[in-house]
Amino acid sequence: MKYLLAFFGSAVITAAAFAQAVAPDVLIKSVTTDVLEIVRKDKDIQSGNTKKAIDLVEAKVLPHFNFTRMTQLAMARDWRQASSAQQKALVDEFRTLLVRTYSKALTEYKNQTVDYKPFSMKAGETDVRVRTEIKQPGAGKNIGMDYYLEKNGSDWKVYDIEVADVSLITNYRSSFSTEVRNSGIDGLIKSLQAKNKSNEAAAEKK
Repeated sequence: MKYLLAFFGSAVITAAAFAQAVAPDVLIKSVTTDVLEIVRKDKDIQSGNTKKAIDLVEAKVLPHFNFTRMTQLAMARDWRQASSAQQKALVDEFRTLLVRTYSKALTEYKNQTVDYKPFSMKAGETDVRVRTEIKQPGAGKNIGMDYYLEKNGSDWKVYDIEVADVSLITNYRSSFSTEVRNSGIDGLIKSLQAKNKSNEAAAEKK
């Protein structure tokens, strides 16, 4: 999961490059290269500066991920039980949780590299998978990573990632479902709020 978060957090693109229509595989390769280069050169992030990592994620990641879609998929059928206000709160808290988790993972980057697998897309497709593999330094085992993107207008946005055939969305879906069964939608919101406050307090202590 650590490597998922590290590279998911790196899946971003500069505004200038994204202004033009970019194929999804080109997007993933360009943005990963861009962000990892920033992390390699930033000694503050490498030394654990979570605030600086959060600033990087906020500036680069958020415009290019569909957090509403991600939250819907993680909630599954429970999403329909939530009111509009609850849905907004869920998206906001889930977004905050992911941003902080990804930011922390960026501070743990240890010179992994990425191999990009062959990609093909049929004309008119609006939902695609881009396959990559994380290569570990030394004798570490390589890890497969697949990005799932959907097209909204002219933009491609990530809505899920699989690492070693395990979906990020599926990983959260189980815990979300359990929380809703035990405490309802408001209980899940409170649980996410508590996790976010705990993560924020932990970051401030560093």
